Amino acid sequence: MGLFDFMKDAGAKIFGKDHDGDVTKPLSQHLREHGIDPTPIDFTFGGDGTVTMRGTVKDQDTREKAVLIVGNVEGVSRVDDQLRIAQAGADFGNVVARADTVSASPAGSSGSVAQASAGGNGGWSSRTYTVKSGDTLSGIATEVYGNAGKYQQIFEANRPMLKDPDHIYPGQVLRIPPQA
Repeated sequence: MGLFDFMKDAGAKIFGKDHDGDVTKPLSQHLREHGIDPTPIDFTFGGDGTVTMRGTVKDQDTREKAVLIVGNVEGVSRVDDQLRIAQAGADFGNVVARADTVSASPAGSSGSVAQASAGGNGGWSSRTYTVKSGDTLSGIATEVYGNAGKYQQIFEANRPMLKDPDHIYPGQVLRIPPQA
């Protein structure tokens, strides 16, 4: 758990001009489109571009991907990760999901240069990396693993957010899993 900073003016453009302040629905849909079930996650969007995510997800991989998918949305400058991991064998059959919506516009504030906050990975198994202009997955793999051929490991850790290893953009925050 922790705070993760992102580049507010970079990322997927899922908020329309007149999104009427309901950012929970677009974020939920965005997660669903990337293969993450948003049902157990509550979103709160603050006027400063901070999205707080609360709830219980099935595993650490889902948690990390959900935070990065939401953080890599234009208009989101920070994600407050308050997600918890379900205990193995826990029965959630009687749990009822709900979503709180705070009416606030993500637009209108200046962009902030962002990286995942040091120490913000509370319990994360992966590190994060903010893509710079000119970066490639093989270049990132060389920098973090000392081996360009390990780019596929980074690509797989960021699927389905990444659909093609050649399509990354400056400001995007990626998961860097421990070297296999």
